[in-house]
Amino acid sequence: MNPNPFNIDPQRARDEVETFRRKLESGMQTLREVGPIELGVTPREAVYREDKLTLWHFLGEKKPTAKVPILICYALVNTPWMIDLQADRSMVRNLLEQGEDVYLIDWGYPDGADRWLTLEDYIDGYLDRCVDVVRTRHDLEAINLLGICQGGVFSLCYTALHGHKVRNLITMVTPVDFHTPDNMLSHWTRGVDIDLFVDTVGNVPADIMNWAYLTLKPVRLNQQKYVGLVDILDNPKEVENFLRMEKWIFDSPDQAGEAFRQFAKDFFQQNRLMKGTATIGQRTIDLGDIHQPVLNIFAEQDHLVPPAASRPMGELIGSDDYTAIAFKGGHIGIYVSGRAQREVPPAIHEWLAER
Repeated sequence: MNPNPFNIDPQRARDEVETFRRKLESGMQTLREVGPIELGVTPREAVYREDKLTLWHFLGEKKPTAKVPILICYALVNTPWMIDLQADRSMVRNLLEQGEDVYLIDWGYPDGADRWLTLEDYIDGYLDRCVDVVRTRHDLEAINLLGICQGGVFSLCYTALHGHKVRNLITMVTPVDFHTPDNMLSHWTRGVDIDLFVDTVGNVPADIMNWAYLTLKPVRLNQQKYVGLVDILDNPKEVENFLRMEKWIFDSPDQAGEAFRQFAKDFFQQNRLMKGTATIGQRTIDLGDIHQPVLNIFAEQDHLVPPAASRPMGELIGSDDYTAIAFKGGHIGIYVSGRAQREVPPAIHEWLAER
């Protein structure tokens, strides 16, 4: 009988165990040395506050050269600091370096007082008032709007309803067709009794949302990344980067119950944006009413917003000035990867400069 059926090299096994032990030991020292993890690193000033919302204006090292500012509308499901994660991985900072003047809506953390906020409150209320603040500050009739993920859906709806206030529209990883075959999150959501869910929990806890996103890739996001952590435990910079990303993932806000109910039912379950039957308040959202120039950036390896969910935008909007850019990366990599830093902000700046 073969005493070593798996052909294991004893010396190699001992070396691997010793390397693992050494990295764990180094990791304990590394973790003690890592200081507080901060997100949102670019200097900024609050120019408007309302309820939980803060409208930030970013302060670059040089005066903006762009004549029309950009207002970034992020999703509700995470804090917006993925686009300003750290100094060398900041879409905001790179836009500022291109000469853009950048504002950002920080939705804050909803609590029980926000249980009944609707999509109308967010889009016709908060978003509209933020647009007006920026318009007033710059004495402009219309500004540039950049919507990200769910914030991109908000921006499409807003532009369809308030087109005279938007000069150019940019969307990133934004779905319009929620029923593509490869949209796993949509498949899951369509099997949920949304009314029972929201009536039971009220505001949707962030932990439930995080669990849903992580289980879309259970092995990669719940096992492999923590196994891989061992390999970097003796590298303080890499450990700090890892912890910064973890903080962003798990420092998520709850979702206002009624707004979640409407978004899940109208978009994920009934695909009403694609069908042209979505409503905000009493008004129907027709993407054909969008006649502004539109730049749509999507990620080719996006598991949350598959490219097929975003590509139909060009066929639905009424503008004859539509540009689509396919980025080689995933839903998060489009903001933080080295490739993204080199490619995405310059592409946005150049597209705006041409208009």
